[in-house]
Amino acid sequence: MQSERSFPLNAWYVAGWDYEIGRALLSRTICGKKIVMYRTSAGKIAALEDACWHRLVPLSKGWLEGDDVVCGYHGLKFDPNGRCTFMPSQETINPSACVRRFPVVEKYRFAWIWMGDPALADPAAIPDMHWVDDPAWAGEGKRTPLGCNYRLVIDNLMDLTHESFVHRTSIGNAAVAEAPFEVTHSDRTAHVTRWMLNIEPPPFWAFQLGAKAPVKVDRWQYINFEAPAAIVLDVGVALAGTGAPQGDRSQGVNLRVCHFITPETERRCHFFWVVRRNFKLTDQRLTTETRERNAAIIAEDEAMLEAQQIAMEENPDAVFYNLNIDGGAMWARRILERMIREETPAALRAAE
Repeated sequence: MQSERSFPLNAWYVAGWDYEIGRALLSRTICGKKIVMYRTSAGKIAALEDACWHRLVPLSKGWLEGDDVVCGYHGLKFDPNGRCTFMPSQETINPSACVRRFPVVEKYRFAWIWMGDPALADPAAIPDMHWVDDPAWAGEGKRTPLGCNYRLVIDNLMDLTHESFVHRTSIGNAAVAEAPFEVTHSDRTAHVTRWMLNIEPPPFWAFQLGAKAPVKVDRWQYINFEAPAAIVLDVGVALAGTGAPQGDRSQGVNLRVCHFITPETERRCHFFWVVRRNFKLTDQRLTTETRERNAAIIAEDEAMLEAQQIAMEENPDAVFYNLNIDGGAMWARRILERMIREETPAALRAAE
């Protein structure tokens, strides 16, 4: 019996940063499947199921010969399309000998993988995250493995009210939880907008602004979710009363924080993130400091989310209660649930 899953398969997920995938075999679990990835001699990424056709030994325990993966157990070879090209001690190769190949597209400095029906893998469906490699923006990011279901990370990012409490010494203060907000959605997106006017900037934002003395700011948060698991934050602060709410951000600083959450299993995920800015583009010190400050913020989220995952497992019959602040997260979950319903049972067969 197929167990219930929480993630759609007919969707693009980030499998890794482009620089992570080279001529060495890289094993990574995505949507419950073990994948082995590598670059061919022509530089294209191959992504195969990490299980030999013969005895299911992970191909990642083998090595490359040319562009073929050699199984480290009995020496079977598989080309980048997953077709077996060699079997030991016999000239005839069983025509059924192959491993599953997954579509991969490189875009925005990432390798995107399609885990469902390959006939539906349209690169045009990759979420727009152009800020990640747009030369008009600067900044770096990381991959943070998290011990929680990927939807908990989406919940976290769609409701930044938690900044007032989880991140009260870095990016949060009381103004976040006190400010009104607006939630909108479409069939594949959800959006939350919040403005905080004439407030004290939290330490992270005072640092970005370069404030040498106490100032008041107008702060904005535009949270943009695109299914299944891409979220970009348009966030920033400007000197209070200088016109930011009306569209003039010239007296402030603006970041695009891009997040990609890839399910690993039902209780683990890969969290890719990058912080980009459109000011002081050549200031490497600012880039490094911003990345590390954001990593510290994510570490605070990590502790909370992993504790939440454990509590959920200890209380499997517990019911989640929703507040007004959960509006964006609720719409994101509804979109995901609809995508999963639309796939069944065709996508389940494709994933077998």
